[in-house]
Amino acid sequence: MEQMLDSQKMLVGVVGLGLMGCSITTCLLMAGHSVVALAPLKDDLKHASNRIHEHLQTSREEKLTPFPPGHFFEQLTITEDYGLLSDCGLVIECTIENLPIKESVYKKIESVIAPEALLCSNTSAIPISILQQHTLYPERFFGLHWAEPSHTTRFLEVICGEQSDVSKGEQLYEISQQWGKEPTLVRKDIRGFITNRLMYAMYREGFHLVENGYATIEDVDRACRNNAGYWMTLVGIFRWMDLTGVPAYHTVMKDLFPTLSNNQEVPELIDKVVKEGGRGVANAKGFYEYTPEEAKLWEETFIRFSYEIRELALRYPADIVKKQLAVKQQASI
Repeated sequence: MEQMLDSQKMLVGVVGLGLMGCSITTCLLMAGHSVVALAPLKDDLKHASNRIHEHLQTSREEKLTPFPPGHFFEQLTITEDYGLLSDCGLVIECTIENLPIKESVYKKIESVIAPEALLCSNTSAIPISILQQHTLYPERFFGLHWAEPSHTTRFLEVICGEQSDVSKGEQLYEISQQWGKEPTLVRKDIRGFITNRLMYAMYREGFHLVENGYATIEDVDRACRNNAGYWMTLVGIFRWMDLTGVPAYHTVMKDLFPTLSNNQEVPELIDKVVKEGGRGVANAKGFYEYTPEEAKLWEETFIRFSYEIRELALRYPADIVKKQLAVKQQASI
């Protein structure tokens, strides 16, 4: 298996070519993999090639890679044929969050891949322990939870289900570092994994503040941008408390925690947006009002930001202080 988990040798399959499937494919290509990108839906075939080409072109312009898109397209097969996954050492499922659909896709994948090949899901909502119950070899099944755009962000969660072979999860953790990630290995499955549990707690409190008149949507977004958004690229919540004084947080928690929202229902504000057909900038209808031109500019700005913030973030990796200490210790010898 270790040989299969070599980015220069292992063929990887990506099943599902929506927005995230295309950016995951881009990430894997730039890491050196040959990729079989499979579209379960014909509609995805219409857009996948253009999306991947655009990601690769922009990545070259932003100096993430020296190679033009054509270089990578030589290593890419876009198809509807599950049989072409037969030689893959790793297959990543990126379909919608629907258990019957995922189960159907797993059956098609497992009918052709080798028993020792790894099978992963990019799910962010369904526990891995539930999904692996619908596979032939649950010990080789894991979650690979990416963030969009997958080819620019450092984020990746490798999630073990109850029946997963943790040693194989550790191998996925190692190889994902070749993909330009600073991964997290979630050894014990929990719904939402790590980042979604943290983020959705913040989303819930944001809805609570808006719906109860404490702040506007703009106020909440501004507070996030100028506080958490300022430091989270460098450190997480526990390091932040270390940097800014642990006892102060202890004092605040005693009085603040009992007042935070613990609502278990979908907030009325988001329910209204969705029922009215809002999908955000995708159709210029969301929590904010957009003209079609403004929505398109927000999407373009987000893409540009993702490349620029990546450049800054990579100057501050997780082990930056350890590296600085090593340099100082070497200089003192």
